[in-house]
Amino acid sequence: MNESFSLRGVTFRNRVGVASGTFGYGDDVQDLADVSRLGAVFTKSLSLKARDGNPNPRICETPSGMLNSIGLANIGVHRFIAERLPVLRSRGAAVIANIAASSIEEYAAVLSLLDAEQGVLGYEINVSCPNVKEGGLNFGTDVRLVGRITAELRKRTERPLIIKLTPNVTHVSEFARACEAEGADAVSVMNTLIGMAVNIHTRTPRIATTTGGLSGPAVKPVALAKVYETVNAVKIPVIGIGGITGWEDAAEFLIVGASMVQVGTANFIHAATGITVADGLRAFAERNGLDDVGALVGTLKTAKNVSILDSWR
Repeated sequence: MNESFSLRGVTFRNRVGVASGTFGYGDDVQDLADVSRLGAVFTKSLSLKARDGNPNPRICETPSGMLNSIGLANIGVHRFIAERLPVLRSRGAAVIANIAASSIEEYAAVLSLLDAEQGVLGYEINVSCPNVKEGGLNFGTDVRLVGRITAELRKRTERPLIIKLTPNVTHVSEFARACEAEGADAVSVMNTLIGMAVNIHTRTPRIATTTGGLSGPAVKPVALAKVYETVNAVKIPVIGIGGITGWEDAAEFLIVGASMVQVGTANFIHAATGITVADGLRAFAERNGLDDVGALVGTLKTAKNVSILDSWR
């Protein structure tokens, strides 16, 4: 049974990774999950300097999901290289470094530092970050800036370059096309949805920043639709993210066209969820007489002559 997935000359053992921000730096859970059995570990976001993140409370549970407003808290790229990357290498992890930044120059600086290291297979660029130089907006909601970031980083590495897109736009496919045009090898769809929760007794928001990112099973239908939209707009692989808690969820993403998936919020419940999802996909493929998990990708049967945009009207 073939479970592998290849991207720009890098082969991952299977099509299941763990999403950035839900698995620490990968070495945090070494007693709970065998990282060598995952397709990839997408690290917690890395910035040039360490960040404390947002004030507490910055996480709260919601019906079938979770709100977070961590604020990209991280140890910084220098400490990651010195302290965490050697452990991941020794554990046999396939490391994709997630990079967050407040300027294009910072993205480039972090990537260049990582690109000089062994054991980093590629990069996932988090464009849903505060854009300090452009008036406090998000990079990820400006298609022109997403294209610029992709072009600048493509010049600096021969390793796989993946852009993680926000769903908080009208058509995520427009952003995916911009990434493809500027040389991205894949896009990750999707980051969290904007959400909010209120304590009715104190009449205050449940997280300090009022709104935050919604993840978990509640967002899966939205994520599936965003992935389906994207795979019908670009030729580069799409990595599906959003509400995956079991292999059945992952199978849905592959069927609608995702080439790989990431398990996110479910890792907070069981750190080995990604491994059980990969095992379940392999067994499902075998039961269906397939010799490659990848044979599931893009096999959705839909009514003829109905476009994704028509289905929304």
